[in-house]
Amino acid sequence: MTTPPSAACPRPPAPTPPLPSGQRRTRRAWISGAVGALILVLLAGATAWWLTQDDDSSPPAGRPRVTDTDTVAGLSYAVPEGWKRNDGKDLIHAFTSSITTAGPDGHGGAAVLAGRGGPVDVSALRQRTETAARSNAEFFHPDGKSTVEESRAASVSGRFAYTVVLSVHDESGKAARMRLTVVARSSDRSAFLLGITASPEPTADREVDAVLAGATAR
Repeated sequence: MTTPPSAACPRPPAPTPPLPSGQRRTRRAWISGAVGALILVLLAGATAWWLTQDDDSSPPAGRPRVTDTDTVAGLSYAVPEGWKRNDGKDLIHAFTSSITTAGPDGHGGAAVLAGRGGPVDVSALRQRTETAARSNAEFFHPDGKSTVEESRAASVSGRFAYTVVLSVHDESGKAARMRLTVVARSSDRSAFLLGITASPEPTADREVDAVLAGATAR
C-alpha cells in the first residue's frame, strides 16, 4: 500500500493523521473511494479469525482480541465473527493495527484501526477528538460533508476518554460512518480507536460500536 506523507504535526501532535490542505487536494486520486480501498488493502495478507455469533451489539465477550502492546497503542479490542486481523502490515503510518470486514456484496465494508498519539490534557479531550474526527473524515472523504451524530465523554479501563461519531456523505451520494475514541493513556501519550463503516449497513455498524465499546487499555 502506498504510504502517504508523514503524519507528524506540531506538538502536541494530533492522535490521528491530518494532512495540510494542499496535500489533501493533490492526493484526491489516491484517496478516491478510500474507505473501500483501504479495507480491501488491509484484507490482503491478513489472518482470518472465525468466531461464534453474537445476537446483539453488546461488547463481544470470549472473542479473540487484538492487543497493541504498551510500546504501540496499548489497547486491546475484540475481533467479531468473520472479521480479519492485520497487525500493522500495509497500514498507514499513524495506525498500529486493524481489523476489517468486507461488505455483503464485496464492496464497502468496515474497519477498526488503533493508533498512538502524543499527550492530550483531559480538559482538551473533547476539542482534540472532535478535530481529529473531522480530519479523518476529510482525509478519507475529501469531497464529503460530515455531521456530528454524537460527542460525549467516555472511559476506557478507568482512563479518561472521549468519543465522537460522524456521518459522512460525499458528492456522489455515498455514505460512511466514523466513530473515534481517544484515550488519555498517560501524561506523555494517548491512543485511539477509529471505526469506519462504508455505505453503512446495520450489522457492520453494530459490530464497530461493540468493538469500540468493549476496548480496554493496558
